[in-house]
Amino acid sequence: MISAIERAAYTVVVSRGQSRNPQKRAIEQQLADAAAKIDGVDVLVVPHLYDLPKTSESYQQLSQIEGDLIVFSWIYSRAAHWVLDRNGVRGQLVETELGESHADESDDEAQQAVNGQASDAEDTDDGVDRVATLYPRPDRKIHCIGLKLAGDAEPYLNELKRIVGQPTTDESSPQSLPIIGGKLVEVEEQTSRRWYPVIDFSRCTNCMECVDFCLFGVYGVDAAETILVEQPDNCRKGCPACSRVCPENAIIFPQHKAPAIAGAQVEGDEGFKIDLSQLFGAPAGSDDPIATAARERDEQLLLAGRDTVGIDDQLLKRQQQHAAKPKDQLDRLIDSLDDFDL
Repeated sequence: MISAIERAAYTVVVSRGQSRNPQKRAIEQQLADAAAKIDGVDVLVVPHLYDLPKTSESYQQLSQIEGDLIVFSWIYSRAAHWVLDRNGVRGQLVETELGESHADESDDEAQQAVNGQASDAEDTDDGVDRVATLYPRPDRKIHCIGLKLAGDAEPYLNELKRIVGQPTTDESSPQSLPIIGGKLVEVEEQTSRRWYPVIDFSRCTNCMECVDFCLFGVYGVDAAETILVEQPDNCRKGCPACSRVCPENAIIFPQHKAPAIAGAQVEGDEGFKIDLSQLFGAPAGSDDPIATAARERDEQLLLAGRDTVGIDDQLLKRQQQHAAKPKDQLDRLIDSLDDFDL
């Protein structure tokens, strides 16, 4: 028998945050309660999407939903979309009209970063074959909305009502929501905090550099020889090194403090710029992302009782390739700022 969750025009998914911050819990509850009052909308409340294994009850519920999804979570929208994708919940990412702030989930302090909401299509429209182009996702829409923008639920509720075609809240119509709505399901299951890479297949070209770089057996390939995160829990907690060496910046660590690594959209002539080491969380100074990645990998190898590798031939080749590239307008701007010796 098909459940009400499967039949609704929209299913709102509220993914709880990892912390027990009462303000965040209140926003989640307000979103779930208000969404459940909208006719034709069902609501599924689940633990943190990133922490859930594919075999969890939450993903079992999500896999049964065939209609469009509106997903609220405490990670960036791009990260949430590809977390869902890796767990078999696939569709087309739809941009919302809300921007995203760059707050850090782990300590709730603001993280300074560049602004921007460039779409995946704009970032990757360069004629290069991407995995998502070769293996298109279903046509159903997945609206992912990050909850780092505001300290109350109202902006998110207005965006929800805009998507489903309901009037937004204003002073003259505080009761704009219908009284009778869909079904609300809350999934209660134990999770633990996890750390693993998530691949953005709208960027990934299946070059396999991450397989060669990672020495902990995290990556593998499927039957179609497409890269995948095969053993996510082999990943070393806190290490984002593979994201720094990915030529297409297709590797996301949703819990990293640096927004560019955590999945924030960054606007620019070339999308993410791998040579901007400070943007990607590298220490200030002369270090480039390749050297930073090599150091981070060596640190994890030492912690695991293994020999260090340093900058091997593959990484050295990457360094030389990037050094040989002509400088673009942004590089020249940074050089001019450096000349001021601020």
